[in-house]
Amino acid sequence: MNLTAPIVAAGCGSTAMRASQWVQPLQAACDKYAIATPLSVAAFLATVGVESARLVFTKEIWGPTLAQTAYEPPSKKASELGNTQPGDGLRFCGRGLVQITGRRNYMLAALGLDLDLIHHPELLEQPANAALSAAWYWSNRKLNALADAGNFLGVSRTVNLGSATSKATPNGYSERLALYGAAKKALGII
Repeated sequence: MNLTAPIVAAGCGSTAMRASQWVQPLQAACDKYAIATPLSVAAFLATVGVESARLVFTKEIWGPTLAQTAYEPPSKKASELGNTQPGDGLRFCGRGLVQITGRRNYMLAALGLDLDLIHHPELLEQPANAALSAAWYWSNRKLNALADAGNFLGVSRTVNLGSATSKATPNGYSERLALYGAAKKALGII
């Protein structure tokens, strides 16, 4: 599937200018991780659009908020994220277009992307790596299968909210649905 600035802008909800800056990194990421069908591309773009605030952020805004302080050891959340050393919360805050978060996830992404993310976590802020990390995350969670089955709610729950058995809808689900619809329209599938 060949991405264009209008497709990226529609699917991610970004401006045309910003979309044009992301076409090549997103295309390379989609190509590398076989995000190629119209439904998977639409779901991927909508997800990336919400998670990056419409392609604006490749790094989590750090307060720290109350939730972010829980990223620091010895909290339960820090343990879940593999944050073992003081400062790991900020050091391994969310980065990339889907916000890879926590020492453990950075280690996994480092292996998958062949990048030294433990010593240089800021590498995920660069457009090419930010896009690749999103597609790597997508691929590792087998989200093409959910997307191609038309299960956008399942995709959304996997990326950013709790279990599939939860009755709650994911963070930003109405925005995700709007971008998903816009992406499908731009791709000519609705």
